[in-house]
Amino acid sequence: MIREYAFRVESQIDTVDSAEQTFPRLTEYTVSSKKLMQAALCYAVALVIVPTVARAEPFTIKVDDLNQGHFSNEQVYGGFGCHGNNVSPRISWTHVPRGTKSIVVTIFDPDAPTGGLGWTHWQVANIPPSESSLEKGASGNPKLLPAGAVEALTDFGESRYGGPCPPQGELHRYIVTASALDVAQIDVAPAASPAVVAYQMHGKIIAQAKYVARYRRAAD
Repeated sequence: MIREYAFRVESQIDTVDSAEQTFPRLTEYTVSSKKLMQAALCYAVALVIVPTVARAEPFTIKVDDLNQGHFSNEQVYGGFGCHGNNVSPRISWTHVPRGTKSIVVTIFDPDAPTGGLGWTHWQVANIPPSESSLEKGASGNPKLLPAGAVEALTDFGESRYGGPCPPQGELHRYIVTASALDVAQIDVAPAASPAVVAYQMHGKIIAQAKYVARYRRAAD
């Protein structure tokens, strides 16, 4: 279609050239028309030459089994005065960016009353890029965790998922993040703290996908 348009414009330029030769008094008009048509021809040619750049789909993450974006009692921590089942949720991601060699998934509460330090609820590192999810109940279950994945320490002091447990009456945000890295693995062990995991990820992140879940603990 673009080539046909360019051909038509070029034909009209030839027509203007003929008119200019036949009717010399129309020179000013024909020159102006010719310039406009030449500009249109250049635009058409550019569309043919310049390749169309495909937009990559955005790297996204989601958490299943939420109630309108809120954690349920099944995922809530069992301890610290909370009485949940502490089952890790299913987390999935799509459109992993090109060049990704491993993925790290974290859950972090920025609203925790820790003087601005927040609270890390889950860390899973060295997930192969071929994986697209962490299945429900995967934490602490080698059969469900992706091969090679490492669960590192949370701020509960455990190397496994720890669900929401804010102070009574408070609504907190839980930022679920998938980080695409350009290395096949980072040097972390199950005893690695959140700070160590963040340090090992530094300078290796290609892209991140985030989802913000919420949980309000009822006042007793």
